[in-house]
Amino acid sequence: MHIIEKTALHSLHTELKAKITPFAGYAMPLHYPPGIIKEHLHTRTKAGLFDISHMGQIRLTGDQSAAELEKLVPSNIQTLQPGQQRYTALTNKSGGIIDDLIIANLDKYLLLIVNASRKDAVVQHLQIHLPHHCQIELLTEQALLALQGPQAVTVLQQNEKQLSKMPYMSIRQTEINNIPCTISRSGYTGEDGFEISVANIFANNLAQRLLSHTEVLPIGLGARDSLRLEAGFCLYGHELSTEITAVEANLSWLVAKERTDYLGAKRTLYQFREGAQHYRVGIQTSGKSILRSGTDLYDSQGNKVGKISSGSFGASLQKPVAMAYVIAEVIAPGTTFFCQQRGHDIPVSLTPLPFVKHRYYRETKS
Repeated sequence: MHIIEKTALHSLHTELKAKITPFAGYAMPLHYPPGIIKEHLHTRTKAGLFDISHMGQIRLTGDQSAAELEKLVPSNIQTLQPGQQRYTALTNKSGGIIDDLIIANLDKYLLLIVNASRKDAVVQHLQIHLPHHCQIELLTEQALLALQGPQAVTVLQQNEKQLSKMPYMSIRQTEINNIPCTISRSGYTGEDGFEISVANIFANNLAQRLLSHTEVLPIGLGARDSLRLEAGFCLYGHELSTEITAVEANLSWLVAKERTDYLGAKRTLYQFREGAQHYRVGIQTSGKSILRSGTDLYDSQGNKVGKISSGSFGASLQKPVAMAYVIAEVIAPGTTFFCQQRGHDIPVSLTPLPFVKHRYYRETKS
């Protein structure tokens, strides 16, 4: 029997009449009374507060921990300056992705933000591959909140003025109304926003303070998924797995091409040079049917050419959007394929990602 864990904000979700659903071993809010579409659009136009405390926060300390961790990911970690963070992937011997994660340099230690469903696998992988002088600590007493949307900065700078000038993908330790926090300017929606690590004992206080602003609504996992899909972001277990490489997932940009010293480098770099057999692509349809994960794609001759990895209704676009893995030789913008749903052939076409343009904060040079 699996025990469902609760985040530090569980009582607040209940109070706010959230529909609770099990996700990665946690009882999480799927949506609140306004519903997924309204929550999605509110995040795109104002600001949404997400409880993402189910995700893993790992502190890595010890001499040369950046150099040692770098042997397990295809990105450069030693070049990360204090206050910087980087999105990357933890790879296995065949280049498959154990997890996609964010690694932040907080000067005295590295902070790793990993997926909820992959926490145990990541900790186990690190324990096997990192030397004993690297100390791995899963921060179980820390909550994680995400404040996302164009007005997120307006809300946060009322509490901490300096946050408005934080560059995208930077991180800092500060306080919000005397509550110690670690805040990064990042997120999973494609909008400007922040992720805030805070002790469980202060999480409720901080969440209520942020929700007291009229611009902010609580947002559940349903809208989090549709927002990330519009932004063209991968979800572990759908776009990413231990069988899929960074090249196949169209994440080649995170691979440091000069490096050959990490797990899975041989296959990753081979695919980078020679190409892979299939790639992650964007899929759109003129119909109204949601394209479901696992649905096969066929060409006009009836040959199977791929499979839908994620599908949802793109509320910003008012039409269904999806991502799929499609064999390389048939990938061309606008190519039409078909998928079968309820006995009908539904035409779909390849389209560039993201579906919705990213709107991260970019510092303007004066």
